[in-house]
Amino acid sequence: MTNVLVTGGAGFIGSHLCTTLLNGDNIVSLVVIDNFLLGSEKNVSHLLNDSRLILIQHDINDISFLSETLNQYNIDTVFHLAANSDISVSHTSPSVDYLNTFNTTWSVLEAMRNNNCKNLVFASTSAIYGESIDEIDENYGPIHPISHYGAGKLASEAFISSFSYNYNINTWLFRFPNVVGGRSTHGIIYDFLRKLKADSEKLIVLGNGTQEKSYLHVSDLVNGILFCKEKYAERYNTFNVGGLDSINVKRIAEIVIEETKSKQSIHFTGGDRGWIGDVPKVKYNTNKIKNSGWQPALNSEMAIRTTVRELIKEAENDNK
Repeated sequence: MTNVLVTGGAGFIGSHLCTTLLNGDNIVSLVVIDNFLLGSEKNVSHLLNDSRLILIQHDINDISFLSETLNQYNIDTVFHLAANSDISVSHTSPSVDYLNTFNTTWSVLEAMRNNNCKNLVFASTSAIYGESIDEIDENYGPIHPISHYGAGKLASEAFISSFSYNYNINTWLFRFPNVVGGRSTHGIIYDFLRKLKADSEKLIVLGNGTQEKSYLHVSDLVNGILFCKEKYAERYNTFNVGGLDSINVKRIAEIVIEETKSKQSIHFTGGDRGWIGDVPKVKYNTNKIKNSGWQPALNSEMAIRTTVRELIKEAENDNK
């Protein structure tokens, strides 16, 4: 039995993780700290009747508060998911990733050190690898991120590594690409649905449509994280987690049109990427986690189609 803290637990991925954790039988208490900038109480409303859940709205950059919380609830495992997750936003305001992606990690590590908390699960990203024509596995290098988000996560990984070895913190670190699913607040599907609602004639797609990446449904990501945490017991564990295949932006736009039964035509803005910091193609090697016995249930197209349906249903429920 365990006492768990999830930072960013009211966000997109965090809320799905909390649901899965509370569906298990080894949780004594699950503390969620979220500043509600990207997350919301609505995302965990279905869990509020569970007496094991403690939901706290607060900034985890407040190290004193965070340390007191770890001590008060005798936390032994931290799932650190709190971060800025919108790469395009931080191009305009780089401090977003300094404060919300890197500094949140520093705060978590200091609070863990202060309370002798020994288990950390960290949500990293494939964005740390930057732009590469080579196939990328966990040992790829040198690493040169091209987004502030990727830089913030890479800097976080560096301090997690040093804290792990200096203070005997057991770490499971997951680098994943594009995650989709219900409750998402940005990303390609969310943007396409918003654009279709705003323009009855055309769907404007950034880039030329050939940008191609792997997409992973959030349910598969959560299952992969928990699978590896139980299977691997080394002090420092790193995994690339991704989908079974890849899909290009043009096909994603077509799926959104199909699922919404829209009549808009698709128009591309041109260029090989959507925005500064976007990586148009990634060759992502996930053999390590797949060879361990885990693989996602949904391929990229199924993950995209499922997500479109989930977001449409959420919008319908909001309008009731």
